Amino acid sequence: MSDRHSIAEQSVAGTDTSVRRLTRAPFVPETNSRLYLLVEFLALFAGLPLLLFTQRHTLEGLIAPTLLFLAAGCTLLLWYDRGFDRTRLWNRQRFKRRFVRAVGIFIPGAAVVVVALGVLRPDLLLTFPQEYPKVWVAIMVTYPFVSVYPQEVIFRAFLFHRYDALFQQNWSKIVASGAAFGLAHIIFANWVAPLMTAASGVWFARTYSRTGSTLQVSIEHGIWGCFAFTIGLGWYVYSGAIG
Repeated sequence: MSDRHSIAEQSVAGTDTSVRRLTRAPFVPETNSRLYLLVEFLALFAGLPLLLFTQRHTLEGLIAPTLLFLAAGCTLLLWYDRGFDRTRLWNRQRFKRRFVRAVGIFIPGAAVVVVALGVLRPDLLLTFPQEYPKVWVAIMVTYPFVSVYPQEVIFRAFLFHRYDALFQQNWSKIVASGAAFGLAHIIFANWVAPLMTAASGVWFARTYSRTGSTLQVSIEHGIWGCFAFTIGLGWYVYSGAIG
């Protein structure tokens, strides 16, 4: 009986924490706050990707600036949110504890992906660095800073904190993050991009949920992303191929 009371008290405490966060979050009204956040979430993570998809032919050269603009806005909202722990935007200590494990998972995982790609799409294997070596080098250098970290701020740090009242369980945050991440990639107008990124988005969200470190999840994202571009999967998410 006491155990059930304890669980109930923890649930109530979690709900109370979410309510207190709502009252301190920038631009969130005191009344109908959850409804406001739901509308905001749908507009940002569903409406905006759909709008960009319809306008993708006019977005040449604008994907990175748009991403950076959104990341800057999300960072400002987090920075001035009194309920947000700013260390989550970096959190080097948690990164140190998990990095070796992340590399240990990457090596066998990458081997499986290479074999699968070699069987299913051998025509893509290593084509990017071979056919466009200068573009590939530029992506390897800029991708972690211009794309990866901004995405992790938006889809992990911001989404997890800003919409905590909507997704109060860790699993629901992870699912919401993965779904939003996948939907954001419909702009590339192929079915592989949203499915591939939704799956990886769930994995990255799981990492962020366990570590609370945007640095850690950005490192993992960067490693997998650079690997994807190198072996040939990058064609599916390359902004130069939008059309």
